[in-house]
Amino acid sequence: MKFAIIKERKSPPDRRVVFSPKILLQVKQQFKEASFKVEKSKIRIFPDEVYKLTGFTLAKDISDCDVFIGVKEVPVDYLIPNKSYFFFSHTIKKQPYNRKLLQAILDKNITLYDHETIIDAKNNRLIGFGRYAGIVGAYNTFRTWGLKYDTYNLPKATTLADQKALNTQLQKITVPNIKILLTGGGKVAQGATEILEVLKIKKVSINDYLTKSFSTAVYCNIDALDYNARKDGKVKPLKDFFKNAKQYESTFMRFAKVSDMLITGHFYGDGAPYLFTRDDAKSADFNIKVVGDISCDIDGPVATTIRPSTIENPIYGYNPQTEEEVDFKSDDAIAVMAVDNLPCELPNDASVGFGKMFLKHVIPAFFNNDADGVLERARMTQNGKLTPRFAYLQDYVDGKE
Repeated sequence: MKFAIIKERKSPPDRRVVFSPKILLQVKQQFKEASFKVEKSKIRIFPDEVYKLTGFTLAKDISDCDVFIGVKEVPVDYLIPNKSYFFFSHTIKKQPYNRKLLQAILDKNITLYDHETIIDAKNNRLIGFGRYAGIVGAYNTFRTWGLKYDTYNLPKATTLADQKALNTQLQKITVPNIKILLTGGGKVAQGATEILEVLKIKKVSINDYLTKSFSTAVYCNIDALDYNARKDGKVKPLKDFFKNAKQYESTFMRFAKVSDMLITGHFYGDGAPYLFTRDDAKSADFNIKVVGDISCDIDGPVATTIRPSTIENPIYGYNPQTEEEVDFKSDDAIAVMAVDNLPCELPNDASVGFGKMFLKHVIPAFFNNDADGVLERARMTQNGKLTPRFAYLQDYVDGKE
């Protein structure tokens, strides 16, 4: 089995890679029957020379490999027919901008495994960059607060070497007496929690958060059933919310009344109630002044997120009364951080963490006859067709949706 670590070609450039040289060496040591080529790249966070010194072949031509492993979408012109690919295709939600990519994958008889579709038997994601999105997103949110109110000045995460450097910068600041709300319970929220812990911000219960005042900064972590309730008043388990989201309505405003900062680490499912609407944000009771929207669903559940921001310009202001973008430092502005590729700001740590997960959950499947069904579940296309699990994308491929 010949694997290729491919060059990232999407713009803006992404410096991440699935395998760092060190983790790739671990793969080779564990699976001696596997061979690897590394496509030459000038932008990768780990220089070509380091892969070469670690014992791997660098090449411009990787067409003799069987499995091609990357991070972001591969441009259509660079897809090699009759091969297997791993990357984030951003097609599983029928994203219009990548329809041609999926069409080309089918036309070229490519077997596609999207990183998002790599799940266990219980449909839990096995690999991803969620933790690092949470880490960088929370860091950026506190940076936003400091810039809006001129209380402290954190450097951009992208200028720092790794998470340790981020932590060092955070330890230099003092967060004022504010209430911070964190949504979600998955890897993104867990990453954000790491930042809150570095800042030594105390976690409090929902009841205390809603009813008490504190002399120092505190945070509260809430999940779907904390800010949604059934319209009929019945209390049911979380699985009912996921199954019958339209039977629920948001109760988020009780948190918005007392919160100063919002960090979103939740997953938003189609049909679920919005956390808050534009009308909610107009309310005199709406107290949130800084939003770090890691989820970054545009014109959706977080009404202040009217567009994604960029690593270069990560913050914009939202005037809730006019519903327009303004200077984030304006008194009437809610400051919004909505960078949609946050892990790119920690390419070293994110790559190492991703590679460890890929080694643990994916590589073994190629050598144990896919004993746990990981490849079978993740395989989106095969023999020029969508696999049964992803047949729902056929109308999307045909241009009917």
